[in-house]
Amino acid sequence: MTGSPREPRRLVSDAVSEMRRSGIREVMDLASKSGDVLHLEVGEPDFPTPPHVVEAAARAIRDGHVKYTLSRGLPELRDAMAAKVSQQNSIAATEDEIVVTTGGTTAVFESMLVLVQPGDGVLVPDPGWPSFEMAARLAGGRPLPYMLVPEAEYAPDLEQVEQLAAEARVLVLNSPSNPTGAVIGTSHLAALLEIAERRDLVVISDEVYEDIVFDGEHVSAASLDANVPVVSVFSFSKGYAMTGWRVGYLVGPPWFVEALVGVQEAVVACPSSVSQHAALAALSGPQECLSVMREDYRRRRDLALGLLDEESLRLTRPHGTFYVMADIRPTGRESYDFARRLLVERGVAVAPGGTFGMEANEAVRLSLASPQHTIQEGIRRIGSAVREWGPSE
Repeated sequence: MTGSPREPRRLVSDAVSEMRRSGIREVMDLASKSGDVLHLEVGEPDFPTPPHVVEAAARAIRDGHVKYTLSRGLPELRDAMAAKVSQQNSIAATEDEIVVTTGGTTAVFESMLVLVQPGDGVLVPDPGWPSFEMAARLAGGRPLPYMLVPEAEYAPDLEQVEQLAAEARVLVLNSPSNPTGAVIGTSHLAALLEIAERRDLVVISDEVYEDIVFDGEHVSAASLDANVPVVSVFSFSKGYAMTGWRVGYLVGPPWFVEALVGVQEAVVACPSSVSQHAALAALSGPQECLSVMREDYRRRRDLALGLLDEESLRLTRPHGTFYVMADIRPTGRESYDFARRLLVERGVAVAPGGTFGMEANEAVRLSLASPQHTIQEGIRRIGSAVREWGPSE
């Protein structure tokens, strides 16, 4: 056969070709090729998975629980999840309204596949977790960023949400927020649900950081008395330090759950049996680990805020998660450029704010799921870089 081979780009779908990679992963890739790096880029708890969870997984392997499970997950795990969301989240759900997923990421992606028709608008927070936009695009949707206002502690701009909702099918909420650490208050959350009801939207509520709240309290969108379909997404990754176990879950209306089970069959068949047994132990075993880790993150947050104040880099006070945004506006640089140079010249890996949306392109996100000495030295080097890399350099 003669002739030139087709260009590789022509063989890749438009949805994938147009999808931006996460800047967090790009920095991770670059940092992996460097030697001595202070890691503040990745939302990876530095705590070990609780021992009783590890033992449950080992026991599951020894007992031969290494086969396929139902696509929707183990019944006993979903039953425990139903009890948890009832007690902790004030969400009334049966095990048949719950699906176990391979982490929160898959829960969001599969939800988009169920809900989004080609061309549908999907309201995503800006700044917001990059996977929201990526999942929307892969499902054929059009991401519609709505602004989180720094001056209002990164609360969603209600007027903009109302305006954009006319073009949308889905509203994505994230509280506590990655990357800002903001926690949406009850009145603001109720106002967002009112918009969703008026505009006939379905809400995807990402609540994977629910266990890491320092100020106020976390409120689940589905707990409010609103006539709106809400899909609530949870995960074991952050609260229980189980990122690599890849196990999360979602709660939704029966019509949605039945559709999503079919999608899950196509995407992953079923979650890991071993990880599900570990998750069951996490829910049913001692819960002190949650408060121990949360209080340690609180101390790190307070340390970071003090250091950022000293360097004049602080933007807002995060009320949850283990993230904080740092201001790089004095440099006149956009965040990707700053993050790359910071890694190469100062040995500090941070997440460029631009990967979370245009509203954060003059900031970088610091993950405080790192040792205190890394946080201290990292912020010191960032402060030095901001002072030295001004527009007149």
